[in-house]
Amino acid sequence: MSTLPVVAAVDGSDDSLRALEWALTAARLREAPLRVVHVRQYAPWGQPDVLVAGPPEPARDPVLDQARSLVESRAERTVVEYTAPEGLPAAVLPELGSDAQLMVLGSRGRGGFGSLLLGSNSLAAARDAPCPVVVVPRPGREVHESTPAAPGPRVVVGLHIDSPAEATLAFAFAEADRRSARLQVIAVYPWPPVQLWPAPGELMPPAVDENAVEDEIRTHAASLLALHRERHPDVHVDLSTPPGDAAGHLVAASRDAELVAVGRHRRRLPAPARMIGSVTQAVLLHAASPVAVIPPAADAAHTGG
Repeated sequence: MSTLPVVAAVDGSDDSLRALEWALTAARLREAPLRVVHVRQYAPWGQPDVLVAGPPEPARDPVLDQARSLVESRAERTVVEYTAPEGLPAAVLPELGSDAQLMVLGSRGRGGFGSLLLGSNSLAAARDAPCPVVVVPRPGREVHESTPAAPGPRVVVGLHIDSPAEATLAFAFAEADRRSARLQVIAVYPWPPVQLWPAPGELMPPAVDENAVEDEIRTHAASLLALHRERHPDVHVDLSTPPGDAAGHLVAASRDAELVAVGRHRRRLPAPARMIGSVTQAVLLHAASPVAVIPPAADAAHTGG
């Protein structure tokens, strides 16, 4: 059985070249081929740096030539292929995920407004691709109020106690294992809890002990991680159970991390289309490290990476 490739989407921008370097490392760690893709979009109108009036000669693609010059000196034993499908990138890229174990993009491409933190193509791939998608941010994102972490490589993953995303945990453990990295698991609980006022004549509910809540969350989180720890005994796990906002804690932990892994969306009701949850979107917009968005297990066949 052949190994599915790591797909790197390029468009000639600095963002996409940084993503290409990240994808090359990911392919090497997985002992997988690297597929470099430039989705060519043509129109006789539009911005000259975004759309090209008519295709270039079939044998020549300046964007792939640029990518090839970057990869050839670093590929070592990695098998690399180059392809240039035509169409709308936001539609074509998610489709390419059906034949990939991982897709890697820059946070923004050549088009759009310079003030955007996340481009439409990266958002579409993270939302719609059936494989995990890694979005590599621009350097220099500032993260405030981060807790000092242990030295060495580190992968971060969020754990939702009420509905844990097994596919996301499996991906994070596998990624930490292949990178010889610590795994920082963040299981956030809301505090203070919602106060329900008693009806007239009813007794006031007893006050909630925050220490007891945190102990219960930690115990439950440890049980959810047990199977993954058995599968990856060499991965050192740092479990934290802070109160407050999940997105804020994950963004803070992204400073100097190798990767932050988040689930795409937890569906509570049938939805006509795939969605990205608010926590995942906030992490994509603000994290200082690359962010891996993992589709639910029902949508993905290769979440183990």
